[in-house]
Amino acid sequence: MTDALAKLVAKDEIRDLALLYSRAIDRKDINLLRDLYTEDATDTHGDSFDGGQKDYCDFIERSFPFMPYSGHHACNHLIDVDVEAGTGCGEVYALAYHVIPDGKGGQMEDLMAVRYIDNYRRCADGKWRFSKRVVTYDLKIRRPLAGPEVAFPDFVNDPSYGELAMPLFQRGARG
Repeated sequence: MTDALAKLVAKDEIRDLALLYSRAIDRKDINLLRDLYTEDATDTHGDSFDGGQKDYCDFIERSFPFMPYSGHHACNHLIDVDVEAGTGCGEVYALAYHVIPDGKGGQMEDLMAVRYIDNYRRCADGKWRFSKRVVTYDLKIRRPLAGPEVAFPDFVNDPSYGELAMPLFQRGARG
């Protein structure tokens, strides 16, 4: 494979990594989320979390019951990679929308324009993983969830698991 082609393949694999992060959070797939980080990775999510990947994944798993909806929508993703060194970095612009408790028995909308500032590493199994992730918030809007009560889908048993039979779409750690 030529150097240019190897770089393109690596960039595409890294784009999948970023999209799988959204899928893991939005489908509440903690095993997939854990598979996306190197053992020594750190994650800094603004003022909500700063620490190692294991603690971050535990933090997210504890939040799942309180987040009936989340949608992470990747927009732009700029990547540079050193295929020979097995390292890369990138910046993902994204819109993140959550429904969370308002602390008064109701729910609120939590809408953010974020940038994920990432470092990537190709691991011994050939998979790219986050080695460091820093989230910046360019815009944050929190407001009461207005309107009638909304019935949220069951993302854990999402129909995509049955309809999309390829390994990339299956629940749990990547094969």
